[in-house]
Parts: sequence; C-alpha cells; structure tokens
Amino acid sequence: MSLISRRNFLAATAGTALLKAQDAQRPVFRVKVDMVVLSFTVTDSHNRYINGLKNTDFKIYEDGILQKMATFAEGTKPPMQVLEDGSTRPLVAGEPAEAPGNPGIDLHSDAFVGTNVFVLFDTSNFMYRGFVYAEDAIADFVRGLDRADSVAIYTFSRNLSRAATLTRDHGEAISLLGNSVAGDDTALYNALLLTLRDAAKVPGRKVAIVFSNGPDNASMVAPDDVRAVAEDEGIPIYVISTNEVNKDPISSGVFRRLSQHTGGKAYWAKTWQRQVEAFEDIREDLGNSYTVTYYPASNPNEGFRKIMVELANDPGKKYRLHYRPGYRPSRVAQ
Repeated sequence: MSLISRRNFLAATAGTALLKAQDAQRPVFRVKVDMVVLSFTVTDSHNRYINGLKNTDFKIYEDGILQKMATFAEGTKPPMQVLEDGSTRPLVAGEPAEAPGNPGIDLHSDAFVGTNVFVLFDTSNFMYRGFVYAEDAIADFVRGLDRADSVAIYTFSRNLSRAATLTRDHGEAISLLGNSVAGDDTALYNALLLTLRDAAKVPGRKVAIVFSNGPDNASMVAPDDVRAVAEDEGIPIYVISTNEVNKDPISSGVFRRLSQHTGGKAYWAKTWQRQVEAFEDIREDLGNSYTVTYYPASNPNEGFRKIMVELANDPGKKYRLHYRPGYRPSRVAQ
C-alpha cells in the first residue's frame, strides 16, 4: 500500500469511527402508531343520517393504503369484532380480539361501549350574564345521553376545574355541575389542551364539547397546537359559542378550524333555545355515528397521514361522509 493510499485508508477509518460516535449520541426515533379510533357520520343530500350500514359497506384508507378493521360499531351499539373474511362477532369482555400482526389487542367490550363525552364549560367573567341558562342547557344535554355514555364536566376560567370526572352516573355529573362558580379571565386553549390529555388516556370513542363565549385572553398555548393534539388523538371537538359569529371573527375562525379538522362541528348560539338545539344536534351526531378501530398497515410516512373513508356502494356519490382528515403518528426516542 502506497503512503497516499495508507493515509486515505486511515482518514476514512477515522471518519467512520467519528460518524459512529456522533450517531451514538443522537436519539433514534421510531414511529409508534397505536390503535386508531375513527368515528364518522353518513348523511344524504338533505342532511339526514344514513343508518343500518355494515362494516363491509366501508373502505378505510391511510395515504391510499387500505386498512383492516379490528372493530366496527354503529351509534351506541356494542362494537363487533371484524374477522378476516369481513364477518363480525360480538366482543367478549376479557377475551382479546385478534388482528393480523397484532395478537392480544385489548378491546374489552365494556371500555368500548358508548362514548366518553368531555364537556368543557366556560365559567369566566365573559359568561356572567348567561351562566345559569348555560348550566341548564348542559344539564339537559347530559340527561339525554345514552345510558352507555360516560360524561365528564370540566369548568374553566383562568384555571381548569374537573367538576365531575368521567362517569356513567349522569345524575351525579349534573349535581356536580351545579357547584360551578363564574369569574376571572379566560384560558380556553389551556383548558382544552388539558381536557384532551385526560381524554387521550381513556380507551374507546371520545369527544370534547366546548361551551364558551369565545374570546381567550389568558392562554399560554396556541389554538392550532391544541387542534393538532385532538387530530392526532382522534378526539372530535364540538364548539358551542354563545357569541354571535360576526362579533368575534378571530375566535369564530379558530372554532371552525378546531371543529372541521377534528371531525366535529361549530355552532353559534346566543340564546338559550339555540344552545339547547346545538346540544340536541351534537347528541344526534353521537347517536348516528359509525366507529371503527384499526391498526395501521405498514406505512413509511412519519408525518401527517391522510385518512379517507369510502362507501363501497355509492356510484352516484349521493352520500356525504364527515370525519377527521388524518393524524400524525407519535415519534418515540430509543
């Protein structure tokens, strides 16, 4: 070996060792995708819900990749395990539901029956005048929930208060709602972020319902960061604003983004009657939704994964499907 070749060899060896040392110091990230819970509604051109559809009527895609459903449920009915041939069977509590490549999926029927509803009630000084009427509208909504649904009622002004933690005892939740106290500034996005984090710990289907006057003057987090969390966790956000849509265009725009990008809806309801109607509409949405779970098929995309739901038999495209547009898989340092 010539002197020049030997020098090049030693330099290359040293460079490789240096790169290996640098790589050893860098955190290595792996994409971790847990079970995806996806809820959606199907309506016709007159906005009437289409019920009675089966799992075989739908195709779920991520970035164009067809997904294999693990469970399927309609409305408040118990979820059904989807087998390899597309047939379904009831989930048995304590029995793991097997999915290809994911043995031992923990899908106990009790945890996945009904919806976990997180109501976030604005008790800031902006809500002072309509406080009592707002409490009544929320109480009526909770009374009308299905027995299988669990509900949590959180209140917020500058800080979040967990007035009623998640329970199927709707009467108790309503009773605890009566302890709410109005006052202080509004930190809506802070409170919503904390609510979403609580909801993310609960298995099964969950939604967040924000009842607020609108303006936020005390949050430390940006609304789009909150939206991204809801998107990734699969938690639809429904917003009922007691303000008029044109009175606060900034908040109205934020509320539209929060709802549209998570599969929820936004309402502007200044009067008590409009608020009751908004809650009734949300309750109708929950009772007429389809919910599927699946473990994503192999996908190299570590960024935003686009979800698409198709009806297998809708040649005229006469039905409308409403669902969240996608999510970002979590990245775990190893």
